[in-house]
Amino acid sequence: AGATMQGLFRNPMADPGIIGVSAGGALGAVIAIAAGLTGLFFLALPLFAFAGAIAAAFLVYGIAVVGGHFSMATLLLAGVAVNAFLGAIVSAIIIFLPDNELLREVLFWLAGGLDARAWEHVRIATPLIVGSTAVLLLMSRDLNLMMLGDDEARSMGVRVGVTRVALLATAALATGAAVAVSGTIAFVGLVIPHVLRLVLGPDNRVLIPMSALGGAVFVMAADTVARMVIEPAEIRVGILTAFVGAPFFIFLLIKNKRQVYSL
Repeated sequence: AGATMQGLFRNPMADPGIIGVSAGGALGAVIAIAAGLTGLFFLALPLFAFAGAIAAAFLVYGIAVVGGHFSMATLLLAGVAVNAFLGAIVSAIIIFLPDNELLREVLFWLAGGLDARAWEHVRIATPLIVGSTAVLLLMSRDLNLMMLGDDEARSMGVRVGVTRVALLATAALATGAAVAVSGTIAFVGLVIPHVLRLVLGPDNRVLIPMSALGGAVFVMAADTVARMVIEPAEIRVGILTAFVGAPFFIFLLIKNKRQVYSL
């Protein structure tokens, strides 16, 4: 999903959170926890998080197409506004939580992690993530052409508007499924595709599957380290990925100033 967003926006700073998926998932999860639904229904939290993620993505896109004219700049600004608005709602709910146990549960989920996850979570998320990745891979050639510019893509037979919506929706679906299970784990969708683009080049037919594999390996490695660093306590995976990802990404930006988006 991160590789798709970076290619679609032609911007190495783009990631799935730009269309509100992470913020929407966070709001859905916080509502489920604050309402006490997690103790009543095992899958309440991931289902609410997934619903929030998809609803936020559709809201951002709906704002971007108001008036019948779509532009990536409008989508970006809509994403910023929706992210800020949903973040404010999450903060308000956290402030008014009735007890510390609920507050702790919310903060643990927002920090992201793989602990306390069962095979039921895997069975729900896997079809959505694998299916979305397969669709993105099938559309990778069109994405390559769109990176040249909309006019060039149209001249080569790409239905730019339909393809853009399909790519955004599919990336949102994959991200929503992941966020629903793991919480918000920072920098994976931003750093991994960028690093792999520097190593493998900009061809999305290679980049999308390798980003999926690289992201999975990175999260598993981070989870392993998080469980071992301050044993018997455990650092949240989202905190660790932010600590590692932010400085590493800054280093890459300084070291690699060459353009990596020309095919």
